[in-house]
Amino acid sequence: MPLHSNGNLSKLYFQDFVLEGFAGGLRTQVLLFAVFLALYMVTVLGNLLMIIVITLNARLHSPMYFFLKNLSFVDLCYSSVIAPNALANFFSSSKVITFAGCATQFFFFSLLATTEGFLLGVMVYDRFMPICSPLRYPSTMCQSACTRLVLGAYCGGCFNSVVQTSFTFHLPFCSSNRINHFFCDVPPLLQIACGNTAINELLFFGICGLIIVGMTFVILISYGYITVTILRMRSGTGRRKIFSTCGSHMTAVTLFFGTLIVMYAQPGAIESMEQGKVVSVFYTLVIPMLNPLIYSLRNKDVKEALRRLGQKHSAM
Repeated sequence: MPLHSNGNLSKLYFQDFVLEGFAGGLRTQVLLFAVFLALYMVTVLGNLLMIIVITLNARLHSPMYFFLKNLSFVDLCYSSVIAPNALANFFSSSKVITFAGCATQFFFFSLLATTEGFLLGVMVYDRFMPICSPLRYPSTMCQSACTRLVLGAYCGGCFNSVVQTSFTFHLPFCSSNRINHFFCDVPPLLQIACGNTAINELLFFGICGLIIVGMTFVILISYGYITVTILRMRSGTGRRKIFSTCGSHMTAVTLFFGTLIVMYAQPGAIESMEQGKVVSVFYTLVIPMLNPLIYSLRNKDVKEALRRLGQKHSAM
């Protein structure tokens, strides 16, 4: 490991980190492994199924399902950035992750998690347009516009990820190489940095807070307009159908942004690592697992497509 000297002060800079994960004996580790494995398997199967169903069924080739397919892809990828390494570490004696591996994991996690937040915001816009401005919806939400919106979500995620990764991994990690978490994230990394982290904390809370609070504010305003428009409708059947569609998305938005606010957009999040681990499990594994269930169980078109896919499979 490289040694850096500054006057009379010598600091050892670590090339590897240790992901401490969750405390507990063998029984606890086995139980947690089983829980993580079950959550991850359901996440992979559920999101892959959503992608396949939407791709194969021509009736689902609309903007709403285009965004939903991209959401399933992002959920699948960003849970895969975390879960396999966490599962391997439950029974590993070393639990070592290299500096480059830690930076890579953090980069893709930050990229995909931020992209998901922007995608949920785009999906609100897709619900807002046909309800509040139905005549403009076909021209506004054409295929090229939908593609640009998705690319914009990825670009926003990439910008946040590049900034957070570059600032975080330029810090000197010389006081300890033991990360009190099950994956590489900003709060536990800032805890073990031996340099001044004030700018990093300000940048972290500033950008994350701006994205989370800003998107939440936009979503709440959009749903406010949607609710007013729905209440003005004379058709009770139409109101129920729209409330059902929007209710699925609002459930996903509340779960995702609610956990992010608890984890990242509040003072003291850096210090509360034990609580942070539990919350992190929720938004890295539980929410990606729940999203396909939320959208499929409450959506007649998706359920019908799943039924037809099952019939085709059984007929083969």
